Order: sequence, then structure tokens, then C-alpha cells
Amino acid sequence: MSETGETSEISELLGEIEAWMDQDPDEETRAELRGLLEGLLSSATNPSAYAELADRFDGTLEFGTAGLRGELGAGPNRMNRVVVTRAAAGLAAYLKANGHIDEPVVVGYDARKNSDVFARDTAEIMTGAGIRAQMLPRPLPTPVLAFAIRHLGACAGVMVTASHNPPRDNGYKVYLGDGSQITPPADSEIADAIAAVGPINSLPRGNGDGEGRDWETLDETLLEAYLNRAVGTVQTSDMDEDAALARRSALKVVSTAMHGVGGQVLLDAFERAGFPRPVPVAEQQEPDPTFHTVAFPNPEEPGAIDLALELAAAEDADLVVANDPDADRCAVAVPLPGGGWRMLRGDEVGGLLGEYLAEQYAAEADEDEAEAKVEPEERIFATSIVSSSLLGKIAAAHGLGYQETLTGFKWLAKVPGLAFGYEEALGYCVDPGGVRDKDGITAALMVAEYASKLKQSGRTLLEALADLDAKYGPHRTDQLSLRVQDLDVIARMMAALRQDPPKELGGLAVSRFEDLSQGAGGLPPTDGLRLSLEGGARVIIRPSGTEPKLKCYLEADSAERLAAIKESLQPLLEA
Repeated sequence: MSETGETSEISELLGEIEAWMDQDPDEETRAELRGLLEGLLSSATNPSAYAELADRFDGTLEFGTAGLRGELGAGPNRMNRVVVTRAAAGLAAYLKANGHIDEPVVVGYDARKNSDVFARDTAEIMTGAGIRAQMLPRPLPTPVLAFAIRHLGACAGVMVTASHNPPRDNGYKVYLGDGSQITPPADSEIADAIAAVGPINSLPRGNGDGEGRDWETLDETLLEAYLNRAVGTVQTSDMDEDAALARRSALKVVSTAMHGVGGQVLLDAFERAGFPRPVPVAEQQEPDPTFHTVAFPNPEEPGAIDLALELAAAEDADLVVANDPDADRCAVAVPLPGGGWRMLRGDEVGGLLGEYLAEQYAAEADEDEAEAKVEPEERIFATSIVSSSLLGKIAAAHGLGYQETLTGFKWLAKVPGLAFGYEEALGYCVDPGGVRDKDGITAALMVAEYASKLKQSGRTLLEALADLDAKYGPHRTDQLSLRVQDLDVIARMMAALRQDPPKELGGLAVSRFEDLSQGAGGLPPTDGLRLSLEGGARVIIRPSGTEPKLKCYLEADSAERLAAIKESLQPLLEA
């Protein structure tokens, strides 16, 4: 590039930065930009400062079905107060355009850096736009926010969280009035409304001073309502309460909050349901935005629950439950007969919960002969296309309906008649009437309830898994992920696989290749590939919706076949 062209680009970038700083209310992010500008202007050929600034101002953080999620920092391509305020203003405009002026918007937040600030900005903008805003009383789990939307009759909800992302990230998750996350076309309509927002310093704001443009801060009665509903998931009207409490009292559980906001809520839920209070991992119990004991605050990541397993061994516990930082996911680990512990895969927990719930429904129908037989369409089990096919077989065996959706609870929550939904990434919805989203608190309660019943009869969750194998055949699943720095790498990999898909994997011929971007099986188009292999094995390849990863989901009827598929797939991706 010529010197004149380079100077022109720098001049254009300086203009964008100046316009940004004029409207940025955050001194920290303005100081970031000043520091980068000093580096840029100290030398006309400072490549690192220019590259950093260019990246921050290269487009805007995209608003989609996951809302917003990205690294904290200054500029339109980062998470900050300007980006969040514009998102709130766009959401407010969308709600008003669709006639939602009388119902409130509920705002929740976790304990990550700036989550409380972003939540307050959202409440101010909603109130300034003439929409009633209700703020959760303190940092609380995402399921509490999802519950609050339905419980309070809100038209929408916002949860400020980056869930299990690295510490430097934050996010902005949007729900609409049915309590589920946004799906097309609402996502693009909200994105269009955000794009139409002008400079944020001209937006009216609620002032929070009680002078008529204030928002409401909810009190602890909301959390009480959530806990009462959560406890109800493991209680039935005909239950012998004394017998249930005696059975539950024999179960010893270790828990970890993974430095998130679910720690105390989980302990309270267990205690209220009559379980002994779980023994928490002290180092991970309190909220900490640095997540200092883990490389990634995700129970799926290697080493993340090591402290919990060590404590469980020391305590001679029966069960480990681990929530991610916003407590919408739940990992489960169980003791091995010969010593040691094993973390169950998400598909294994999904199968266990599916069978347990299906058996509960059958028992309820048997106990009330006057009740008409539940038709399949009245109770639907659902999971995503990347999860195990086992749940479909469980549903069929119990006369229940079954549906597959695209990846994400934004799709699962929309299934009519949903009775239970899960996906392999440790997300479970066991009470769609209360929380129309994944909920790590109620999932932990239900796993503990099942484990306590099994223990009473001298059995374990591992033996229940063996029962599933015997009844429905083995369903082994695994995952292969490739983390990247440059998202363009993933696009190139997907293009190459579409152009030249593999003919065999792990010695098994590819019997069918489906490009999910063209739509398949009645599903909406999505960026993914599905490879059906001989013998019923399956591989699905797709970009992660929340992290810079290419993810591959594998299923086969034996661990050996699964390993062979994985071994042949790894070099294919790396090539």
C-alpha cells in the first residue's frame, strides 16, 4: 500500500475512534483507546497498535440468536457500555414496535466484570424508552432470570452473562415473553433496530432517583418463588414425605459453583428439598470474575472439576454436581466401583434423566386409573441434532413424542408440549413450565433424587446406565473440538469439507452426507454437516455458537468404533 493510502486509512480510523470516545461513558475504555492511540501516533509504522485498533473497529459485535458475546474492551467489536446501551435501545425499539409497552422487562446479571454495570445501563435505557424495567436483586443464576420472565408476566428478559466463557468475556442474552431465548426472525429484527440507534449520549435514560423515571429492584421473594418451584420438580402429591426425607438424608453430595453465582442457590435448593446440604468446594464457591482455579470455567474442560473430585474422594461422597458460572449447566461425576471417579457425559445424564422421567410419568398414570392415557403429543421429549439418538428410543418405548431441533436451547424451548429437553453440552430442562431453558439447579436436584432412590435399593447411576445399554443398545458419544484464534479458519475448513467430504471414517463408509446449510429433515438451515456412517454411526461438524471452536459430535455403538472414527477425523481437520 502506498504511504498516501496508509495515511488515509489511519486518518479514517482516527475519525471513528474520536466519534466513539465522544459517546463512551466509561473512563476505563476511553483510557484503553488513548493508550492505543499513543502507540499508534508515536510511530507512523507501528503495526501492533494499528492492528489492535483496526480489529476493535472492524465492524460491530454481531447480535444474533445468542444475543451478544465477546471480549471486554473499547470499540464496536468488543463488549462495552456503548455496545450494550445500543443493544438495549434496539431491543426497546423492537418491543415497542411490537406493542409491548405495558409489560415489564426483567434484567439479570452474573458476577463477571461489568455485568452489574451493563445491567444498570439496560434498566436505564428501558425506563427512558417508557418500558418498565425490573432488576434482579443481586447477581443470580441465568435460570432465575428465565423463571422470572414467566413468573412476572414480562414481555422480555435480559441476562448479562458470558456463561462458561473465559474471564475476559461478557455477554448479553435476550429472552422474549414465553421465557425462551430469541430465534429468527426476532434476532434479525432486533439487530436491525440496534443498527438504527444513533449516538448513545442522545438517548433518554431512567435516572434511578425515584423521580418518576425509575426502575424496580426486585426483592428476595422472587428467589423464594424460584426455589419453591425448583423443589417441586422432585416432589409429587402422593409422596410419602417422611420416607422421601429419610431416603434423601442418606445421599452425600459434593458441589462446585465454578466461581459463579449458583453456589448458594444450589445449597439452598438441596436443603429445602430435604437433602443434606452439599459439601461445597470452598475455593470455587464464591463468585470470582478471574476464575483463578481453572483455565476455563467450564465443567467440560479438562481439570475444571478436579478440586471437586478430590473433595468427593476425601468426603466419601456419593455424587458430584458441578454448575458452570451462571448455573444453567450441570455436570455430574460418580464413584467407580474400584476407586476413583468418572464424570458422566452430557448424553449419559440426558439418557438417565429421560428414562427416569418417563418412568415417573408411567407411574403417575398407573396410580390414577381415572386419568386418560397421556397421548404422545401431550408430552414431548426433545434434544438437538448433535446429541445422542438414545432419547428418541426412550420416548418411543414409553409412548411419548420425540423431536430433534437445531443446536441450542433457543430451539429446544420452542418445542410444543415439551416435557423434557436436553443437549449434550450439559444442559437439561426438567421443568419447562417453570424455566423454559436449561437449568443446572433443577437438573442437579433431579439427578440427586434419582441417585438417592437407586442407593436405597443398593444400586448406582452407573448400574442404571448399564440398564439403558441392555434395554436400548449401546450409544457411545464423544466430541472433538479444534480451538482457533482466527474465525476465518473455521469458515475455510467448513468450505473445504463441503467441497470434498470424506468417503469413510474409522473404516466405516459414509453412507449419507448432508449439508445442513441447505436444511435437512425439516430443520431450518444452519452451518453444519452431518455424515451418516454404515452401522448407524454418525458425525456432525459445526462451528461453536459461543466460542472460537470447530466442534465435531460423534456417535457409534461401541467405544472401539468411536475411537476409530475420532482417530481418523483428527488429521482430516488438521489438514
